[in-house]
Amino acid sequence: MEGRAAFFDLDRTLIRRSSALALAGSFQQRGIIGRKQLAKAAAWQVLFAARGAGAETVRKAAEDGLMLLKGLEVEELQALVAGAMEPVLKPLVYREPLDLARHHQERGEPAYIVSATLQEIIDPLAVELGFDGAVGSLCEIVDGRYTGRSLRACHGAGKADAVRELAAVEGFDLARSTAYSDSHTDLPFLEAVGNPVAVNPDRELQRIARERGWPVLAFSDPLYPVVRRRFRPALLGVPLALGAAVWAARRRAA
Repeated sequence: MEGRAAFFDLDRTLIRRSSALALAGSFQQRGIIGRKQLAKAAAWQVLFAARGAGAETVRKAAEDGLMLLKGLEVEELQALVAGAMEPVLKPLVYREPLDLARHHQERGEPAYIVSATLQEIIDPLAVELGFDGAVGSLCEIVDGRYTGRSLRACHGAGKADAVRELAAVEGFDLARSTAYSDSHTDLPFLEAVGNPVAVNPDRELQRIARERGWPVLAFSDPLYPVVRRRFRPALLGVPLALGAAVWAARRRAA
């Protein structure tokens, strides 16, 4: 008999922010992106936080992110993620989904992170947090460097397809498996399993969950102490300049 598995979305489900955008400051510090690109990343974060990011917005952000990697050595990205694990990524992790993941694993159900974030970013996070594996977006690599060309876009329908591919390889019964996500853009991902769960859902997913009788969970407890970081003066103007955009985005999302 095929076994069950549990699949956790990353952003706003396992962690409280966008992982890729949380790393934008680290990218800028290493000279991988400039101040203009950092401001653009901050703008994406505003929309993300205001729940104004639809499927097309997520797709465009993912494509832009891959093009930023063009020419970057894979080892350099891996070093960046390793350096950001303690000060940037781990303070974003919720306690509740990790408790759920441990519960699934104790019942013999492997737990995976599934995200539109690049595979090389979520792999070390999955190891650090004790997951059985991770499924993310793939960028073409030639001679140890990223080309910027997408090989697998793990969002929307592509996220559901990636889970089905993993299930076929590992022998999981998706009809008996569980998926957790916060966004209506992950509806194909949630519909791919027999036990979908809405976590900190946006307005549309909350409506869908209510209509279909899906469980709704609220995650809020940080697993690790929040590390207060000092921002350079040049970066402080970014969120201030976007204040009006925050208000407008929230109005649109309301």
